[in-house]
Amino acid sequence: MDSRRKIEVFSAGCAFCHEVIDVVRREAGASSQVIVHNMMDARSVSRAEQFGIRSVPAVVIDGKLAACCTGSVDIQALKIELAKTP
Repeated sequence: MDSRRKIEVFSAGCAFCHEVIDVVRREAGASSQVIVHNMMDARSVSRAEQFGIRSVPAVVIDGKLAACCTGSVDIQALKIELAKTP
């Protein structure tokens, strides 16, 4: 069984989305699986709908929309969220 955290980033490719992706990759470390969803892809849009995501960037950690991402992303809150041990 894989015990790594699964972190999904939903992105539209904007500069802020890229910043969030960079923060996630840096802060999550090698012990986490990071998946980036391009919202230009219908499958990604469908996946985002499962979490009620209405704006991007958005981050889902282990199947739950991160509290820092329920509207606009708060980078500092995201870093704190990612620092929590799984």
